[in-house]
Amino acid sequence: MATKRTVEVALGTSGVGRDGRPQRSPLTADDGGNVLTLPPRADEDPDMASEHMLINIGPQHPATHGVLRLVLELDGETVVRCIPHIGYLHCGFEKIGEYRQYNQIIPWTDREDYLNSPGNNCAFALGAERLFGIEITERCKVLRVIAMELSRIMSHLVWMGTTGIDIGAFSPFLWLFQERERIYNLMEAWIGARLTTTLTRVGGMGADIPNGWWEQCDEFVRTFPKTLDEADRMFTKNAIWVGRTVGLGALTAEEAINYGLSGPMVRASGVAYDVRKDFPYLDYETYDFDVPVGTHGDVYDRYLVRLEEMRQSVRILRQALDRLPEGPVNVDDPRVILPPKHKATSEMESMIHHFKVVMEGPRPPVGECYVAVESPKGEKGYYLVSDGTSKPVRWRIRPPAFVNLSAIPRMVEGHLLSDVIAINASIDIVMGEIDR
Repeated sequence: MATKRTVEVALGTSGVGRDGRPQRSPLTADDGGNVLTLPPRADEDPDMASEHMLINIGPQHPATHGVLRLVLELDGETVVRCIPHIGYLHCGFEKIGEYRQYNQIIPWTDREDYLNSPGNNCAFALGAERLFGIEITERCKVLRVIAMELSRIMSHLVWMGTTGIDIGAFSPFLWLFQERERIYNLMEAWIGARLTTTLTRVGGMGADIPNGWWEQCDEFVRTFPKTLDEADRMFTKNAIWVGRTVGLGALTAEEAINYGLSGPMVRASGVAYDVRKDFPYLDYETYDFDVPVGTHGDVYDRYLVRLEEMRQSVRILRQALDRLPEGPVNVDDPRVILPPKHKATSEMESMIHHFKVVMEGPRPPVGECYVAVESPKGEKGYYLVSDGTSKPVRWRIRPPAFVNLSAIPRMVEGHLLSDVIAINASIDIVMGEIDR
């Protein structure tokens, strides 16, 4: 693999900062606000003073993968400085959650990272269940693992397909989105929704898998690796793909840790941190799978890590399908789970339980908890605080895309303007999760 390209940028003569990097001289803008003129160096002809250009990428630009605005300061085509601006999609999920019952918050989790709705649903349910002190059934655990790994594949398929388009490859986009459609069909057959699934409930699932669903999922697990192999052949040794990804946006392991990165972003830099391994949940410690890591921490390594993660998800799905036990998917606890409809309409006690769960909502004990899972983008955490009522006092989201995006100024400085698109795509951001 080629080494990282180094670009030296003249930044004036205002000395060296504590970090060892040249400090920028004061900049002056013209009336249009888009040309920045540096004062000439002592050894430079005043007539040859360089001008820096300010440009905006986004917030309305398809290559920013959402309403993200990147303000770039350019010296020619070289990026001198990058300032990301967020907040254009702010919906106030966390505040809304303080006025909703725990099960009523689950549809909002669909809309954070909307490429990982089933994974978000399972993560929030795990947090609420820890707050309630509920132990879910064995069948529910395995079904949630299946949902989360299908969701991981779904998210990585979108990333790889759209990143290919950003860099100039269209055919793999069609192959990968065809596989994504197959997963959507599985989700639709299971829960009735495709994108925003609202798959879980506190204490169980919205529905058990229907007859024939296991066979359909088994067919997907058997045939999906063929498409991965095709994408591998198209991308991995393609001269254009390699030339547009190798050495771009490289971060060392120390830098990745200091920025708080997680998921493929930190693993591409050689740090084997995976919540499923380090802080297991849903019995992930009993599954046999590997954590792929890179060596250079650049865009190319992030691609390789995500490609291998999909293969590992297939391994986990195979094991989960083989061990899926019989039994109920919901806990036998009328405080949190609705009774069957035929009982609610024929038994007085069941009707009372139904009324209390719907109208008043389940009430956890006073306390707080933090639950983290390994989402496709990294460590996804939910922090919940209960005061004993049916609504949380505080619902705090730890979004991995928000933390990972913080490293983009470091990754793009010194690279060319055309490289910014590939570096930004490699982070795999979803603005619904960032502007929460």
